[in-house]
Amino acid sequence: MADARFTGTGVAIVTPFNNDFSVDFPSLENVTNNCIQNGVNYIVVLGTTGESATLTKDEKKQVVKTVIKAANGRVPIVIGIGGNFTQEVVETIQHTDFTGIDAILSVSPYYNKPNQAGLYEHYKAIASVSPLPIILYNVPGRTAMNMTSETIVKLAHDFKNIIAVKEASGNFVQIMEILRDKPAEFAVISGDDALTLPMISVGAVGVISVIANSHPKEFSVMVDEALGNNYVLARKMHLSLIETINQLFADGSPAGVKAILEMKSLCKNFVRLPLVPVGEKTYNKLKALYSAK
Repeated sequence: MADARFTGTGVAIVTPFNNDFSVDFPSLENVTNNCIQNGVNYIVVLGTTGESATLTKDEKKQVVKTVIKAANGRVPIVIGIGGNFTQEVVETIQHTDFTGIDAILSVSPYYNKPNQAGLYEHYKAIASVSPLPIILYNVPGRTAMNMTSETIVKLAHDFKNIIAVKEASGNFVQIMEILRDKPAEFAVISGDDALTLPMISVGAVGVISVIANSHPKEFSVMVDEALGNNYVLARKMHLSLIETINQLFADGSPAGVKAILEMKSLCKNFVRLPLVPVGEKTYNKLKALYSAK
């Protein structure tokens, strides 16, 4: 059986910023509490949506501490630790205090464009030092290299502490091959909000979500209904959210979800360069969709 802690809706939590682009820790607490109070099952901190690529090492430590404190044991916490230099990732894991952390989400190496043997060896090195379960993160749209179903399944069979994959390839043939060939205890998690419902229908156990920052209750209920095989209601809820999901990514993520979080008075609408806030056209579409609810 898959690890129940990472079933359902995980939220890739944003990192709020102040007007001077310093980290807004009180707002991070507010967003964390809002997600938990509205049904999110676990929190992923320092992911892509958390703009981890633009945070200093000290900021990362403080962000993690803030989320752990705010969560107060109510839900599991997953930390993002990945990169394109394997040894640096290994050393980061070796020197991280994992108190209060339940698993690691590790994105595939980016920019280097390793082949499948290189991807396997990268994760083998990580698995050999990790004290926590590892969730692979396959997101070729950002890394420029797809991790194939064969590589994912081999890692799942070879390393017991590699427990899941966040699959964001968008390739349903690949997703179904993983589901067919994986060990029983290995989980497939959607990495794409728009594809979560159909992925659950073929065997995924949930999602690590962007929209769950701004719509935690609606999206969590949709996921729960789908996992409970109530596809009539799940489909209705999914379709009601699909345009919002599309607009969240229209001008880049997490710019879209931060715009809605500002509308909800949960955090300010700031992202760090090279990201910029959504344009006026997208902002107005998001505002209309938010106001219509």
